[in-house]
Amino acid sequence: MFKNIFTFALLSLFFVACSTQDELYNLSASQWYEQIIKDLQDRDLEKADEHYTSMASEHISDPLLEPVGLILAQAHIDEEEYQLANFYLDENAKKFGTSKNIDFIRYMQIRSKFESFALPNREQGLLIETMNQIDNFSASYPNTQYSVLVGTMLTKFRLAFYALEQEIAALYERTDKYESYEIYKERLENSELKDVPMIKAKLAWYRRMFE
Repeated sequence: MFKNIFTFALLSLFFVACSTQDELYNLSASQWYEQIIKDLQDRDLEKADEHYTSMASEHISDPLLEPVGLILAQAHIDEEEYQLANFYLDENAKKFGTSKNIDFIRYMQIRSKFESFALPNREQGLLIETMNQIDNFSASYPNTQYSVLVGTMLTKFRLAFYALEQEIAALYERTDKYESYEIYKERLENSELKDVPMIKAKLAWYRRMFE
């Protein structure tokens, strides 16, 4: 009897687990598209990601994957999930990038990094990487309609980098590392941003103690 009860319990768990799984499969590309849009309307981004994976596996190069990928990239940017946003943008560039749209995809990748850049003194590598990426973007797409937007982002990055170097120079001076201080002091004095008026960014009180 105990064996029968145990078997029944296992079967019950199995059917409960199966009933909670997403049973969608073998849908047309347009049906997957509609389902993903519904997921986003329901604010279930995780489910939208799962359905995109199913759609991409069932319809490897369907044209509808392009707009869906861009929509999901924007959704993840809005949720500050920048690595996932870049995943979708990379996928789009590989599968659907053409001379007509690749500048938009690259612009979105730069914008994703710009949005993720919150603390320059903790993300110096990201700052430098993105400035180089913008320089490459401008060289590759000189006539792009996004030039003003990326130019504005580049200016803000350069200002942040200048402020970061000011902080580093001040730190070296406070810790009596004068050789390093002189290197940064010379950089600052030779910078084209030297005489640009700036308002220093203020950290929230709970972050100040860690900076």
